[in-house]
Amino acid sequence: MKLLFTDLDETLLNNQSQVSPETRAFLDEFLSSGNKLVLASGRTLMSVLEVKEQTGLNQPGIFLSCSNGTLIYDCDNRRTIMKKGLPLSYIPYLQEQAKALSLHIQTYRDEENGEAIVTPADNEEIHFYRRRIHIPVVVSENLIDALTEEPCKMLAISLHNFEKLETFRKNIADWAENKVRTIYSNDHYLELFDWNAGKGSSLLYLCDYLGIPVSDTYAAGDADNDISMLEAAGCGIAMKNATDNVKAHADVVTDLDNDQNGLADMMYKLLNK
Repeated sequence: MKLLFTDLDETLLNNQSQVSPETRAFLDEFLSSGNKLVLASGRTLMSVLEVKEQTGLNQPGIFLSCSNGTLIYDCDNRRTIMKKGLPLSYIPYLQEQAKALSLHIQTYRDEENGEAIVTPADNEEIHFYRRRIHIPVVVSENLIDALTEEPCKMLAISLHNFEKLETFRKNIADWAENKVRTIYSNDHYLELFDWNAGKGSSLLYLCDYLGIPVSDTYAAGDADNDISMLEAAGCGIAMKNATDNVKAHADVVTDLDNDQNGLADMMYKLLNK
């Protein structure tokens, strides 16, 4: 039995945010052979479920690693099997640090209380974010007021000034040590989540949960928040369209990009060796 962890955007999905017929044919064959597929994304559970439904990935054997590996969902049994949240006491501090830089920061209410993005304002950043993420929005000037349980992550967004994100990341670095991971998922988004979580940690958790040796795992991605799972997997696959930093942490790089079925092409090559 093999286990394939794959990022969604710019990895499994093409530039139209779809699973191409060629990639779908590979996944059908892979799953029908008794292997397991894990959709590993920075997106929340509701958003990953939406992608799964829209792309027709309804075969048995699929798990979801959501919010950068802080939540794992078993699709066959329709239940969450692991969750790591940020302590509620962290939320006001992080919002205060972002506010000092006029930087947008948001968090999330979990599925048990009606999953939603929690934002301090209805602004340009939240409109940009919701072009792809279609879950409901709750506006709360103080984020903590809309939360009753630990959120899986926070997200700082800067659409026009990357340096503002970097300043925020550096300002909280000493405080965040051993508490909060800060990793970029693209040039606009800085992800914040539990120090001991991540896509790599979720890969190791599922290997133990399913009894699959790490040597029988593959992981594919294109952005910095994918690096931990590329390093944790038996074989880490960077997309041709990945950043140079991601490629430096991979075992192999695809010959084709995400719009040319690069992942399926590479997996056929690796499995047929």
